[in-house]
Amino acid sequence: MKFSLRLNNDIGAAALVDIAVRAEELGFDQLWVSHDLFWRSAPVLLAIVARETRRLELGAGVMNPSSASVAEIAMAAATLQEISGGRFRLGLGSGAAEFLGWAGIPAPRPLGSTRAAMGALRALLAGDAPPGLPAQGHLRVPAGPTPIYIGAMGPRMVELAGELADGALPLLFPPQRFRVVREQVAAGAARGGRDLSSFDLAACVWVAVDGDPERARRALAAKIAYYGSSFAPALLADAGLSPADFEPVKAALARGNQAAAIELVTPAMLALGIAGDGAAVLERCRELVRLGARHISFGPPLGPDPLQAVEILGREVLPLT
Repeated sequence: MKFSLRLNNDIGAAALVDIAVRAEELGFDQLWVSHDLFWRSAPVLLAIVARETRRLELGAGVMNPSSASVAEIAMAAATLQEISGGRFRLGLGSGAAEFLGWAGIPAPRPLGSTRAAMGALRALLAGDAPPGLPAQGHLRVPAGPTPIYIGAMGPRMVELAGELADGALPLLFPPQRFRVVREQVAAGAARGGRDLSSFDLAACVWVAVDGDPERARRALAAKIAYYGSSFAPALLADAGLSPADFEPVKAALARGNQAAAIELVTPAMLALGIAGDGAAVLERCRELVRLGARHISFGPPLGPDPLQAVEILGREVLPLT
């Protein structure tokens, strides 16, 4: 089994280092930091974490070629490989249309832009110029082998990961969707004639764990309230939800009333993730293992106290899963 943590880039550098160091001590295998627009820079945060850890694999999950060129993404990846001693993993995705809109960036065609970026990054990280660029369009620094993961929600993007990537970071809303995602990855691999024996398929779930289950539920509700309206409709449909269900939540947030938004998060919405004490999270993780998961990735909010949540996961969940 492999275990990883995923943290949003809203967390400060000092707190992130504390979590990363403790996660390494507790036996986690990977730590991923998101690169959502208008928050902190994931590559900068990971550079700091790389200096304070020795074993933990570090990933940017995910960067997108709509807000940064593939040349800049490759530069960041190569530099982080150098700093970390080869521990960097690059997450790639198309970016959420709503968040790109905040930056005035047109929404891309997700599949096409991700496929093109993957090909260009493979070339750049191998020291070559991508097709269509002049010979001068190559990295001047060695990158070393850099695993590329695709961050995915929709079925076609998950299949693309199976076809082209070294791993996948599919958001499982709800967690039991893992079986479907595994089949989609296999379909993509079959189309690409690929062997998945070394493919790293992370079962990416949102978790909120705390000694007080109600505090855990409220922490998860806050995260779902903020991000729920940006989920792919097909993904929500698997959970019996639709984007329209989140409109009252979205309206409350627009008024600046986070407390009201949290109260509007329904039990069906909460079921998109996992919330409770250590025992409750352990049981849900065992369900994932029974479905075939071999890598469980715990995502934000983790809990009302993220460092304490990592402690609970490391002591009460990882050794018993």
